[in-house]
Amino acid sequence: MRTAIFDLDGTLADTSRDLIGAVNACFRARGAGEPLCPVGDAAAAFTGGRVMLRLGFERLHGVADEALVEEAYPDFLSRYEARIDRETTLYPGVEAALERLAEGGWRLGVCTNKPERLAEILMRRLNLRDRFASLVGADTLPVRKPDPAPLMEAIARAGGNANRAVLIGDTVTDRACAKNAGVPCVLVTFGPEGEGVARLAPEALLGDYAALGETLESLVGAE
Repeated sequence: MRTAIFDLDGTLADTSRDLIGAVNACFRARGAGEPLCPVGDAAAAFTGGRVMLRLGFERLHGVADEALVEEAYPDFLSRYEARIDRETTLYPGVEAALERLAEGGWRLGVCTNKPERLAEILMRRLNLRDRFASLVGADTLPVRKPDPAPLMEAIARAGGNANRAVLIGDTVTDRACAKNAGVPCVLVTFGPEGEGVARLAPEALLGDYAALGETLESLVGAE
């Protein structure tokens, strides 16, 4: 069974504005203003809440105290859940591409470093959850990407086999996860880094979801 496993943030949907909005709300509550830029810091948004919090503390204080980062993290999660789909949008062509893959017999899954509960909420709000046979989040297992275990779990839960699976993502974390699992990786080029992700040497690049099926078949073959 051919299996396509997708990252969520920065791959299926542009969640950057809601993520950055939640982080800035945390800092506003501390009387510290809004240290992150919704546009300029979009790439940081796709690397996780703690990374954004560290960046904010560094800009405010010159250094990020890890104790403060951990203290602020639950507040960030709460504020993010409250606005989880306020400004989030699917990338163009996602729904049609998923439909074509399903019609072609592909099994679909999600492997994300977003907490599983929040990923479930967002996927349902975006009307995507029913398209995927599996969803593995940051806390589904004791480890997260780039450890290969979450990817392998997402493949297994989708009813697939790693020998005919592909991971579609957008960051170095996805690239490393796929490499660690021995699974080919497709990195999208419509995120903040654009064609710059080519430096990570994935097996393929994707600039438009219209080309997804052809790209995946080039890596695992036809049914």
